[in-house]
Amino acid sequence: MKQTGGWLYRRAENILAAMLALMFAAFLLQIVFRYVLNLPIGWTNEISVILWIWLVLFGAAFVVREEEEIRFDLIYSAVGAKARRVMFLISAFALIVLYAVSFPAVWDYVTFMRVEKTAYLKIRFDWLYSIYIVFVIAIIARYLWLSWQAMFGKAPEEFDPTKAGSGV
Repeated sequence: MKQTGGWLYRRAENILAAMLALMFAAFLLQIVFRYVLNLPIGWTNEISVILWIWLVLFGAAFVVREEEEIRFDLIYSAVGAKARRVMFLISAFALIVLYAVSFPAVWDYVTFMRVEKTAYLKIRFDWLYSIYIVFVIAIIARYLWLSWQAMFGKAPEEFDPTKAGSGV
């Protein structure tokens, strides 16, 4: 199971890298067409925005690990393991409840957006914003799993600023 999870994680990273490369290529193409050929095109801007939305939400759902999240942890890192566990469980409970309560409205909005399309590429907005539904489901599942671990397993790790990195 751990081996399959690692393989899926690496493929998610590959997808993110491909999206970033496509976004960069569209950005460069936009510059060439606008400033070199004096022929502005709009679809490159549209694809860049779409890829940015998908990059952020797909990455947050499947690639960014809990310890890589940005947070203000002055109090969190100063307390013991039991207090960290309680603080984490309160935060996780709040996130799970808020995302779960908002999910029906999110679903309604995203499915309603099938009537609209993007200006240049004619991509339906429900397809474009469907990544947010995936994101919400993934975050709820992640925090349910992490809450289970915090309650019955080990406490969340103490943050060590000397080991902070960029995730590489």
